[in-house]
Amino acid sequence: MLRAEINITLKRTISDPQGLTVKHALESLGYKDLADVRIGKLVIIKLNFKDKKRAKQEINEMCKKLLVNPIIEDYHFKIKEE
Repeated sequence: MLRAEINITLKRTISDPQGLTVKHALESLGYKDLADVRIGKLVIIKLNFKDKKRAKQEINEMCKKLLVNPIIEDYHFKIKEE
């Protein structure tokens, strides 16, 4: 069995209002040395096969077809054996 961990974030050119809100909140708690805060999503998918090449292809397809909005989001993923 393989496990894919997909990290999805807004593109750097897209404003991240949730990240800005968290940054301001952390600064109000005394954490003054923050350069930036970005918020994203983590999607974990377990696959019932062991072929990493096939897994990479299928995860890319899933991201492009459903999981990621390519206009405003970037993604990267890791595939591990479980």
